[in-house]
Amino acid sequence: MLNYDIVVIGGGPAGMAAALKAKECGVDSILILERAESLGGILEQCIHTGFGLHYFGEELSGPEYADRFIKLVHEQKIEYKVDTMALEITDTNVVYAINKTDGLLEIQAKAVILAMGCRERPRGALNIAGTRASGVMSAGTAQKYVNIDGYMPGKKVVILGSGDIGLIMARRMTLEGAEVKIVCELMPYSSGLTRNIVQCLDDFGIPLRLSCTVIDIHGEGRVEGVTIADVDENRRPIPGTEQYIECDTLLLSVGLIPENELTRAVGIDLDPVTSGAIVDEYRETSHPGVFACGNVLHVHDLVDYVTLESQTAGEGAANYVLGKKAEAAYIATKGVNGVRYIVPQKVNLNNGNDVKLYFRVGQTYKNAAISVKYNGEEILRRKRPRLAPGEMENVILKKEMLEKFEADGLIEIGVEV
Repeated sequence: MLNYDIVVIGGGPAGMAAALKAKECGVDSILILERAESLGGILEQCIHTGFGLHYFGEELSGPEYADRFIKLVHEQKIEYKVDTMALEITDTNVVYAINKTDGLLEIQAKAVILAMGCRERPRGALNIAGTRASGVMSAGTAQKYVNIDGYMPGKKVVILGSGDIGLIMARRMTLEGAEVKIVCELMPYSSGLTRNIVQCLDDFGIPLRLSCTVIDIHGEGRVEGVTIADVDENRRPIPGTEQYIECDTLLLSVGLIPENELTRAVGIDLDPVTSGAIVDEYRETSHPGVFACGNVLHVHDLVDYVTLESQTAGEGAANYVLGKKAEAAYIATKGVNGVRYIVPQKVNLNNGNDVKLYFRVGQTYKNAAISVKYNGEEILRRKRPRLAPGEMENVILKKEMLEKFEADGLIEIGVEV
């Protein structure tokens, strides 16, 4: 059996940032496990710019952003194994993994950091009628074909879903010579960043149709077209609004699902809204010594936020290993009045630091206010000209404020218009 203080599962931006922070905090025995053939995660296929504006203060491509952390991992001599699949985590934090060089690995860890990222929701989850013709794929698959493999998925494209990957691929396919006919979005608002709507759709004259979905896929060997229709407030197609669009490719950008099979198997409590683990301010889960960060915890809009959150998890894991974890005195957090979820779901009053609470709203608001209440009494209020589901918000609870609270209290964040 191998022995490490910290095992990080996932070598993308979350895993690398967490490992580097744990190393900075004084833990030397760290191992990163990555199932792909190289570190970097999904950033390796994200060749567009827009990364690093918050963290580095400059605009980088995905590979450039990842490369900075890969170089730091090498400089800090943090061990890692690529092409390695984690299979199981036991109650005693033994990690089982496998690769073709070492075979089956049995690794005893004092702490485990979950950083497996997320995957795209497939066609099978959508119940779209029609044939199983080729040309239907997720936007991320198309991105890999174009940016990594050098293949062109199609020439006439319809995109279902206005998540950031779908918006970015609308621009990418256009730049490669394809005709993107339309982007359809089931909801009455886009789930992508405003900047991506402007830069990827508006700048290229690509129409975005809200409250609209694909109801049928036509074609036998290859997609020949799709039928779209408007939907009502219950997201059901409205008869008479059907429209046929000729295309040879349908890209799906219909949501991301955290890769939490390992998390679920070890019995960690999951949040029904985020589909990620329930965590405290250092991202420790309900299983002692197991931490979660990045898109496996909740889907982020910016990789910069993934990095910052993962550093928090890395520090938390280091504190756990070094015996510096504060005595527990928790208060809970809850989203109300338009706030779908909050991460972390609980906060230890004894940690002695400011705590940043991340949250998302469930619809678009203009000229609204964010109200933060402790046991029903308002303690913070922030005006926001615009709130949107595609853009993560945050508030900071100062340590001086936390010191005045009592265990078992409740923090609520809501929207007021």
